Amino acid sequence: MTMLAERDRLWIRRYHPRPDAAVRVVCLPHAGGSASFYRQLSAGLSEDMDVLAVQYPGRQDRRAEPCVATIGELADEVTSVLLSWTDRPMVLFGHSMGATLGFEIARRLERDHDVVPRALFASARRAPATQRVETVHLRDDDGVIAEMRQLSGTDAAILDDEELIRMALPAIRADYRAVETYVYEPGPKLRCPVWSLVGESDPKVRIEEARAWSEQTEGSFDFRVFGGGHFYLTEHQSEILRLVREAASGAEV
Repeated sequence: MTMLAERDRLWIRRYHPRPDAAVRVVCLPHAGGSASFYRQLSAGLSEDMDVLAVQYPGRQDRRAEPCVATIGELADEVTSVLLSWTDRPMVLFGHSMGATLGFEIARRLERDHDVVPRALFASARRAPATQRVETVHLRDDDGVIAEMRQLSGTDAAILDDEELIRMALPAIRADYRAVETYVYEPGPKLRCPVWSLVGESDPKVRIEEARAWSEQTEGSFDFRVFGGGHFYLTEHQSEILRLVREAASGAEV
């Protein structure tokens, strides 16, 4: 196995490979999440797109590796991996922490490699320049678990399994530390279109904070509000799939 193939094996999950697809969709998980969160979305797009789900270190089959340190370092790593996949147009789809990561990856692709994504989807995340003081990563274990229960993005069976949740907590806490200590650095606006998607009752994102993504692009901007909370997208899969397909085609939605 070549070094490039080995690196791809670590970082990229292709649940429904479509090597002949015209467009690739890169999916970036939320804090504490894993590539498998996007398995259903991958299945829904598999007819006409090649979906790459990114697996962060420190979880599941990468549990023995050091966890995420900062969003910047993670963006550097993922961008380096994705360069070997830029032979066709690429859509970035990031949920929660993944949206901030997607923004930083898009910045690096455009600034350093003149690769402009077909679109950036920023789901369930306030715009990078909006600031909040958040300290979930400083809570004790029970406090971190309480946060996860509130957001309803983790299977209750996992949260109730003492052994499983304690095993996952180091990666969860590291992700929260990375995203809660993220500091936005002003710079050129993105050239790619941006779609901001948010749940109307999301406790982590106010509507105006999500709408502020419009300030981060010179391209087109689209803003959608869905019923539901932080993980609204699990209830609106068909609409999300439609939007991603529209964005991948380059059409206005």
